[in-house]
Amino acid sequence: MNQELRPETLCVQAGWTPKKGEPRVLPIYQSTTFKYETSEQMAKLFDLEEAGFFYTRLQNPTNEAVARKIAELEGGVAAILTSSGQAASFFAVFNICEAGDHIVSAAAIYGGTYNLFAVTFRKMGIEVTFVDQDAPAEEIAKAFRPNTKAFFAETISNPTLCVLDIRKMADIAHAHGVPLIVDNTFATPINCRPFEWGADIVTHSTTKYMDGHAAAVGGVIVDSGNFDWEAHKDQFPGLTEPDPSYHGLSYSKSFGKGAYITKATVQLMRDLGSIQSPQNAFLLNLGLETLHLRVPRHCENAQKVAEFLQGQEDVAWINYPGLFSNEYYELAQKQFRCGQSCGVVTFGIKGGRERSIKFMDSLKLAAIVTHVADSRTCVLHPASHTHRQLTDEQLMEAGVRPDLIRFSVGTEAAEDIIADLKQALEAIR
Repeated sequence: MNQELRPETLCVQAGWTPKKGEPRVLPIYQSTTFKYETSEQMAKLFDLEEAGFFYTRLQNPTNEAVARKIAELEGGVAAILTSSGQAASFFAVFNICEAGDHIVSAAAIYGGTYNLFAVTFRKMGIEVTFVDQDAPAEEIAKAFRPNTKAFFAETISNPTLCVLDIRKMADIAHAHGVPLIVDNTFATPINCRPFEWGADIVTHSTTKYMDGHAAAVGGVIVDSGNFDWEAHKDQFPGLTEPDPSYHGLSYSKSFGKGAYITKATVQLMRDLGSIQSPQNAFLLNLGLETLHLRVPRHCENAQKVAEFLQGQEDVAWINYPGLFSNEYYELAQKQFRCGQSCGVVTFGIKGGRERSIKFMDSLKLAAIVTHVADSRTCVLHPASHTHRQLTDEQLMEAGVRPDLIRFSVGTEAAEDIIADLKQALEAIR
């Protein structure tokens, strides 16, 4: 579909264009395998001489349609769905790394991704250096090594809500001959398209805003097609040198701008199998059809909630990029569509951890769940839940204050959400 179409139209129309007599709504191809007439036809698929579907562990028509839609929304050339956002982060980096390699990552990233990089990758022989994304460029540049293969960061970090200066990070990465990989989960392509600011690869946990209804876990990787692997072929042999498992085929030479996603599909997905189920891809597509309607509502509600909390005496601090007082306000205004960032607000209650817990337990409309960014307002206290094994000192080192409350503002009436916050504040007085 024409990528000149606006995001609102792409959300509804992209990915699936039915032919005469075909279903108007994207079908669920609930099949593990696909039939061909001759052995030669199947052989050409296995040799990557022809495109097609033969086993759902690698590709499926439902998944392919949804991946195309997300690629168009992000302005990329190709995409692949994964079984979760974690799988997307893993595949995105591992597709260009192997034992003995190194990557640089912003320290302000989702805790699960931090652990993936700091613990699991280390076991695989891949070392990661974490940097302060707000540090001067020359300071960040010191983290790069001759064996560095990528720079990873989040558009808006979870849960600290640090806003990434994408152009700054892209310039640093490119100066060292590596791609910038950006997790765009919180901003979504409705508010920000990182490729327009120089990023090379984008990931999402589609479980969040893209799905929107908290019904299906999933992830996606999108390639811009802009990074020139051949120009850095000595640094990325997995993409540029012959692959013995495909009779010496070189992905960059055979597939050009589609090399990165092709390799992720036919090599990583073949061997590791973290494919998204066709049923979940179908549910994801239903969510995508209203993404352009829901994201502005999330942001409008979050702005109202942030402004309300800012004036409450029991609130020790508040962090939301839409507030004029926020350190990332100017960057958010420049980088995000209409200055809107996301629907997540973080804040602390005076009195520390115990009073924050009491406040959260007093909420009635907002649900305490290990989730974020769906249509229902939800809340989490990382120090008591996702980071409960850490001491207060360790929490601060991780950038998570002991009193931090992550409040994911839903699409309900803002007045009702604020009323719930108000009664919870009264309950702890």
